[in-house]
Amino acid sequence: MSLTMTKAEGVTVFTMTSDPQSALPPLCQILKGLCYSPVCCSVSQHLRKVQRYSQSVLGALHIMVGLLNIGFGLILIYSHTGSWWQMDLTGFPYLIGAFNLLFGIVGILSEKFPSPCLVIVNVILNLAGIAFSIAAIVLYSINIVNIRLSWMCNRYDFDYYDSRYGQATTTTASPGEKYMTEKCLEGKELTLMLLRSMNALLIVLSVLELCLVISSAVLGIKALKSRGKGEEEKMGDPEHYKPLLEEVTGHPTE
Repeated sequence: MSLTMTKAEGVTVFTMTSDPQSALPPLCQILKGLCYSPVCCSVSQHLRKVQRYSQSVLGALHIMVGLLNIGFGLILIYSHTGSWWQMDLTGFPYLIGAFNLLFGIVGILSEKFPSPCLVIVNVILNLAGIAFSIAAIVLYSINIVNIRLSWMCNRYDFDYYDSRYGQATTTTASPGEKYMTEKCLEGKELTLMLLRSMNALLIVLSVLELCLVISSAVLGIKALKSRGKGEEEKMGDPEHYKPLLEEVTGHPTE
């Protein structure tokens, strides 16, 4: 099936040659032809000129944030103390990191091969990334509240129940045991500080990712708008303009 498009001022004409051997209905054939249309899939030099290197820079930052999400999420989950049960169950740091990597790869490709379709896909993904970034901020904020190390440094041999007398008996800790307990409490505070610091860093990275997806989406929308304005200027130029009937029929209009 071949699909051709002819533009004139205020008018667009699509001419489709259907494939009689195709089992797809005509509407699906039209959509397929539009998806494979050179107008949509061909590289636009205007988009390349407008975007320059901005999407590559933003894409590299997306990838960096994604890798840090996966790395720090791995530490929090496998520490068995720095993550709440929902993080352990869903593994959302890995999911968020994977989406950040996807946003970065698509952003770089949309600059290296700036076809209108790829730029539109990049814009749609970044708009969806706004929701993912907000969700990441909320989830990491809940996680930082739930980080507790209450199980550390608990000693149950100081207080025990003596069955002979039917009452609780308290033993006195030796100086060595008190020293070890103090050192354990110091290590507990240090570990808690490190885990909360990593979680706080993930919150900052999620805020950074929110700024990145907004910037990338805005740049893509501006590039598409500038491309539309450039085409309108060409259409208004008499040297680039032909009457619609002359272009379709091949005969000059009177």
